[in-house]
Amino acid sequence: MYLMKDVNDNIIYVGKAVSLKNRVRQYFRKTNKTERIKKMVSLIDHFEYIVTDNEAEALILECNLIKKNRPKFNVLLKDDKSYPYIKIDIKDDYPTVVITRRLVHDGSKYFGPYANPGSAKEMVDFIKKKFKIRQCRNYKAKNRVCLNYHIGRCLGKKKKNVSKEEYMKQIDQIMLLLERKDR
Repeated sequence: MYLMKDVNDNIIYVGKAVSLKNRVRQYFRKTNKTERIKKMVSLIDHFEYIVTDNEAEALILECNLIKKNRPKFNVLLKDDKSYPYIKIDIKDDYPTVVITRRLVHDGSKYFGPYANPGSAKEMVDFIKKKFKIRQCRNYKAKNRVCLNYHIGRCLGKKKKNVSKEEYMKQIDQIMLLLERKDR
C-alpha cells in the first residue's frame, strides 16, 4: 500500500501493489500516460508506504484511506459504499444476526469488516443453521409461530419455549465464534 503526497504533505493518491517497485515505476515511464497521470506525477513530492499482511487487509485499508482523505486522483471508492459487517443488537431481548453496511454507534456489536460480502453472507447463513436464533422480524406479536420454529431452526420465543437467559447463551456463543475465540 502506498500514499503519494504533495509538498504540503496532502495525500493525492492511495494505491496498493504486490510489488511496490514495479507499480511506482509505471508512473514515471514516459510512454502511454494519460493527462490525469501526468498531472498527478507532476504534483508528487514524496511517497509513504504501509505494509499489510494480506490483500484483503490492503483493500480495506485502501478503501478507508480514500474515504477519509478523498485524494484528488483516486476515482474509485469515493462513493458511500462500504464493506459489510455482521451486527448483533444486544440491547434487544432476543437479538438476531444481520448484515449491515452501516457502522452505527448504537450499542450493538459489530463484527468485520468483511472484504468479501459473500463470506459475510455465508457466515450469517451458517449461524442461522447452527444456532436456533430468531429470524422473524415481528417476534413480539402474539400471533402464530414462524415457519423456522416448525422446521426446527428457531427455539420458539413466541411459544415461550425459550427463556431470555437460554437465548442469550446462544448469542454469547455466536459472538465468540465471530470474535474467533471459539474452539
